[in-house]
Amino acid sequence: MNGRRRPFLRPTPTARVAACAAAGTLLISGCGILSGSSNDSRGEPITIMTWAPDDTNATNMPGMPAMAQAYARWVNDKGGIHGRELRVLTCNERNDAIAAAQCARRAADEKAVAVVGSYSQHGRSFMSPLEAAGIPYIGGYGLSEEEFTSPFSYPVNGGQAALLAGNGRQLASVCGAVSLVRPDTIAGDELPELLDAGLAEGHRSPAADIRAPEDASDYTRQAQQALTGAGSGGDTTPDASTGTGTGTGTDSGTGVSDGTVADTTGSGPGCVTAALGKRTNTFFDSFRRVQEDDSRVRIASILGSVRQSLVDSTGGRHSALEGTYATGWYPVADDPRWKPMHKIVHDYAFDDNRIDIADPGVQTTWIAYTVLRSVLTSLDPGKISAHAVRTTLDRGHATDTGGLTPKLRWRFQDLLPIRDYPRIVNANVTYQVVKDGKLVAVRQGFVDVGQTLVNRKAA
Repeated sequence: MNGRRRPFLRPTPTARVAACAAAGTLLISGCGILSGSSNDSRGEPITIMTWAPDDTNATNMPGMPAMAQAYARWVNDKGGIHGRELRVLTCNERNDAIAAAQCARRAADEKAVAVVGSYSQHGRSFMSPLEAAGIPYIGGYGLSEEEFTSPFSYPVNGGQAALLAGNGRQLASVCGAVSLVRPDTIAGDELPELLDAGLAEGHRSPAADIRAPEDASDYTRQAQQALTGAGSGGDTTPDASTGTGTGTGTDSGTGVSDGTVADTTGSGPGCVTAALGKRTNTFFDSFRRVQEDDSRVRIASILGSVRQSLVDSTGGRHSALEGTYATGWYPVADDPRWKPMHKIVHDYAFDDNRIDIADPGVQTTWIAYTVLRSVLTSLDPGKISAHAVRTTLDRGHATDTGGLTPKLRWRFQDLLPIRDYPRIVNANVTYQVVKDGKLVAVRQGFVDVGQTLVNRKAA
């Protein structure tokens, strides 16, 4: 992690975040609560928490708590879990270590049986309170080390580790020199090694590592560094606009690798990949001004940093993002496997503009709640607790997500032998590209980057 020291967090008195006073109030003053629509009070409600940052100067993910609330409305409208109401608490994590810890303490105070589908960089701050209270963490976004090391964590995807390794593999067969623009944070320090692992499988050199502030309004300096790091690339194979070249496994309509690792001997075009969350578009604005007419340097990113709503807002088929490569965890948003989620959003959150169905955070929350519901419905109605949820998962309860992921379970034999990420059970990614203004799949199915992560070199 490039020598960066983690900040030491001094113990602070337990600070309980006040519950929102008005029913239906969402994500204000750091927290919210949704009791659901069921009036059937057979048994005590089952309390869950979902947190994410909102209204900050860095990445905001309000769609994740909003998706959790829509899911609860649907479950409660159908009679709850064994007739018990699903009570969803939400908390504004604020991209802040202290706020993340407060959210975790509130989950413990409220006797939540799980924290589900949440987003935070501050695993060190929130995981300890959850472990002390025995609360499982199901389906976090995958930003922090603790999400992939704590025995109380049950990740539904491979996190940023899989995305960056997959992005490296995706770019290796179409790019020469690569620059990575990433946050100048502890979480960001892990990204270069992961991208380089994917590049190495395609016999490419490590990427130029460009650090950038998360909350900047201009990235001209970083754009200049990235352009220099990527070079002009030259016009040798493979050509991403035609799909020709020395690499194999390339879709001729997009020119993007389908995951087959090739020994590419041509220099290829230079590429710049950015992983700055919601600030990625700000970076690309700066990059386009610096790049001028040199179209031989191409751009790429990971899903979450580039999404369909961003392509639409920047011109659709005329967007400057046309041709951008992207690596994601799940199938594209218009894949039929997402139809159940789309229907619930339409029926129970139609006017909630916080929910973007193409947002991987929203999608992760849907999958995480699918796991939770599967576990809860398998338990004795009177014995639902955090301990029971965790024990059931540890004993091998499997969840079918309808093909959005492999069947998910967390037995010891299901855990992949990946250094630093021993809790990963799903290392699949998908390759996408912006084509005619739409994020489309480059190939059918998933690319498994588990072995890429296993083989990566130590930093």
